[in-house]
Formats: sequence, structure tokens, C-alpha cells
Amino acid sequence: MTQKKLRSAAWFGTADKNGFMYRSWMKNQGIPDHEFDGRPIVGICNTWSELTPCNAHFRKIAEHVKRGISEAGGFPVEFPVFSNGESNLRPTAMLTRNLASMDVEEAIRGNPIDSVVLLTGCDKTTPALLMGAASCDIPAIVVTGGPMLNGKLEGRNIGSGTAVWQLHESLKAGEINLHQFLAAEGGMSRSAGTCNTMGTASTMACMAEALGTSLPHNAAIPAVDARRYVLAQMSGARAVAMAREGLSLSKILTRQAFENAIRVNAAIGGSTNAVIHLKAIAGRIGVPLELEDWTRIGAGTPTLVDLMPSGRFLMEEFYYAGGLPAVLRRLGEHGLLPHPEALTVNGHTLWDNVKDAPSYDDEVIRPLDKPLLPDGGMRILRGNLAPRGAVLKPSAATPALLQHRGRAVVFENLEHYKERIVDEALEVDADSVLVLKNCGPRGYPGMAEVGNMGLPPKLLRQGVKDMVRISDARMSGTAYGTVVLHVAPEAGAGGPLLAVQDGDWIELDCAGGRLHLDISDEELARRLAERAAQAALEAQPARGGYQGLYVQHVLQADEGCDFDFLVGCRGADVPRHSH
Repeated sequence: MTQKKLRSAAWFGTADKNGFMYRSWMKNQGIPDHEFDGRPIVGICNTWSELTPCNAHFRKIAEHVKRGISEAGGFPVEFPVFSNGESNLRPTAMLTRNLASMDVEEAIRGNPIDSVVLLTGCDKTTPALLMGAASCDIPAIVVTGGPMLNGKLEGRNIGSGTAVWQLHESLKAGEINLHQFLAAEGGMSRSAGTCNTMGTASTMACMAEALGTSLPHNAAIPAVDARRYVLAQMSGARAVAMAREGLSLSKILTRQAFENAIRVNAAIGGSTNAVIHLKAIAGRIGVPLELEDWTRIGAGTPTLVDLMPSGRFLMEEFYYAGGLPAVLRRLGEHGLLPHPEALTVNGHTLWDNVKDAPSYDDEVIRPLDKPLLPDGGMRILRGNLAPRGAVLKPSAATPALLQHRGRAVVFENLEHYKERIVDEALEVDADSVLVLKNCGPRGYPGMAEVGNMGLPPKLLRQGVKDMVRISDARMSGTAYGTVVLHVAPEAGAGGPLLAVQDGDWIELDCAGGRLHLDISDEELARRLAERAAQAALEAQPARGGYQGLYVQHVLQADEGCDFDFLVGCRGADVPRHSH
């Protein structure tokens, strides 16, 4: 095989003034001459930050990646990018996902990098880094930080995130006191790593593996397990070979890879956030992906992984049971893996990687004849309330509510919801439909994870555990309930959700893919015109800074919430000299 010409040679491979300067400046770090002998320069794109607890152990992971790069004859260079951590960042990490992707893209393109190892973990870091790398289309491999150990409370396992929603509802219902609620804090998050449920972080780690962008088992090895560091070292070594082979992302992130990922998301009971992130990644590499693909490919796929929030177990058990390779093998053996021949970063096909994968626990990774749910595919809903689509996750919903008609209880924004939901005089019952507006990409801005609205305390005290909820927001992958999300277009963009009023009848038909507001087309148009006129009178001055850029250029949920000017692959041609 003829070795592909390396990008870094344009910096370090000449004997002229420019080559002198590039090498000389690098040598102030103590790098000897022989390191500039034409070996691949492998970037380590690090989202380490103490403000991103999920990724706070990445310094150690990076050291193991460096070992792998060096032993394979590469030249490791670590660089930081914006770390958009979910747990601390306000108003939402989704607001800065695109910013992080821009950071990654320009850092790769502007530097002497031949391939890159993407250190991802917290929810938005995986899609952001894949988006940025895809826009450059250089060889790239994902190394995830891994999930936390199981949470513990009073002798039982609790899931990060999921426990918060459950315990808070119990507190509002008067089933536990404040001391019992706060006692769970330390036990829920007791090691380094991401959420240990099948939340967005674990889902996107599984998506990265299903797409073929990581080595097998990357998704599930616990953060503190020594095998996580072994995988990091092996990934570093593989990144060197990928640079020499010219195995760029466009050869991995094909249409076939995305179809595999959609099917896998159903099998693992993955987060609704995957719908937005996969669309955004596909848009960067130039692969057409539509909302209907989730129904066409995912519908009918049984959910095999029995993990919170849909099931009982946590990511520790998932790894010990065989991890994602075991799921892929079960799908493949039953003809449910759409494209087993899809190429992965180790140079082998997806099926080659998993055809002999063992499975150790049929409770955690179910056989196909005993699934957690017979059909775990995402449901794409359309109708006059969501003409461009909305998303519902059946595996986290109450089956009896998937066909429902009820009167709307409307919240104009998150603050209105928080004020109104605790009102004992609120006219609401178990059949009501809670509707939250102005929490979409533009309206929040950033499309925060507030769609899984907590139920009214007075209903919780009556024993009500779930209600139909509809919004243009997102929901944490660790959350649960019969929640319709990502309504597009959003209220903040003048979508029909803006017109919903208290008492309106709303019909949800999950099986039929329908979300309908029971008013006439004429009445809907009249209300929207009235709201638009009111909004014009109340218009605030245009936002400045990054938020202003975001509101002006963000696409709607059905398009992946990327910026309109970032869609597409711009490649990584060597830029002009800096001096």
C-alpha cells in the first residue's frame, strides 16, 4: 500500500525558512530532531475540564493515548477545545455544541495534524467533536471517558440523572422528606465518568461505536476500569495507522453506518437526543438523513438492553454482560443489522468485529424472543401541531398514554411553568396534556432539557405517575415518561405550538404517528397571526455575542440544530503559511 502524503509534511517537511520556524518553535518543548522525521502527527483533541465532571479524568486518558501513539511510531500532540459540560453549563450545553464543533474544526484544519483522537464523554462532547472532525474529513477515532460506577442509595443501585427525577417527584408527592432526598447526592455520583444510565452520554458513546468511529467496547467500559486505559492506548496506536492508510471519516460515516446506528439506538433504548445529533453529524459529512428514517429503520426493532431509564440495570452491568458488541451480534444473527459490511476505524467491518462477541447475562442484554420492549424505535409524530415533526421515545413512556386525547394546560415558558405547576388551584387532571412553549433552539435559546416537565404536586399526591407532555424542548436521556419533544417548527420560530391555549383538545396517536390540535385551520392561522403581531410589539433588542449568532443561524430540530453556515464538509486542505 502506498502511504498517503501526510498533511504535517507541509509544516515540518521542508528545509526552507518556514520549515525552520515551525520546527524551531516546537523544539522549545524539548522535542529532538528525530521526532520530525516524517512520522504521523496525531492530535489528541481533549475536552478535559474541571467544570465538566464527566470528563475530569481525561488527563489520565490522554496520557494512555499518547503511549499508544508513541509506540506505534507517531508524534502525539494534545490540544484543548471547548468543553461543553451538561451538568454545570447554563442555559444549556446544547447552546454551545455548535461552538465546540467550530473550535474542533478550526483547530484540526489550521494545525499540522494527520489524524486525531477525539476524547469525548459528556453528552454534547461526542456529537460536537464528531461534527468538527467530519467537517475536516481527516482520519479520526473516538475514545469515550466511560460511565460512572453504579450509584448507591440505602443498599440499592440508583441511576445518575434518573434518580434525580424519581426522587424529586417523590419529594413533591410527600413520599420522602428533604433529608432523604439530599442523602442521595453523594451516592448517585461516586466515581469519575458520565451518567451510568442509558442517557445521552451513554447513547452517543454507543452511537459512536455503532457508526464504526471507535474500537469495540469503547461505549461501555466503566471510567475507572483499567481496561478503559488499555482501550485508550490501543486507540492511539490505531490513529497512527489510520493516518498512514488515509482512512478518513468519510469512509466510515457512510449512509450505511447511520442506518446501523438508528437500528442500534432502538435496541439499546437510546436517548431522543440521538435524533438531533446524528442528523447534525450526517449533515457535516454530506450524508442525507431524514426524520422518517427513524421510523423506517427503527420501527419494529425490539429493545434488548434492560437499562434505566427504560429498564432496571446500569452501564456497569451492561459492560459485564458483553456491552455493545453483544447487542450487535444478536441483531446481526437475526438479520436486524442493516449493513454488517460497514467499515470501522480498525479497518474491519462491523460484523467482523462482533460476530464472535460473547453475551454473559440474558437479563441485561435480552434475547430477541424476550425483549424489554417488542418495538423500541423512536416515533416521529406529525400533524398540524408539528408539521415538521416531533419525537417520542416509546420505551420510556406509559403504554396506556400512547393513544390519548386530553385538554391542554399551557405554559408559555419555563418560568411560567415553574410558577404555575405548583398552584393548588391549577385546573388539571390526570388526562390533561401539559404543553410547554418557547424552549426550542431559538426560544430558550439553545433547546434546553426541560421537556420532561415534573407533574403537578397535587396529582402526584393522588398517585399519578405519568402524563402526556408536549414541548419544543429536549429531554435528558436519563429521564422518562410519555413526553413529546422537538416539536418543529418551535414556538420561537412561529410554529403552531405558539397557538395552543388552555382547554384546547390535543390528540396523540403514537402508532399512527399523529399529533393533532383540534381546532380548524382557519382558527390556527388566526391565532398565529395574532401572536405574531403581539410578538412584534413586544420584540426585544437583538441579542449580541454568540447567543445572537446562535439565534440568527440555528436550524430547527428536524435539521439537527446545526448552524446553517456549518452544514457540509469543508475538508482539511493545508492553509496558507502564517509567516
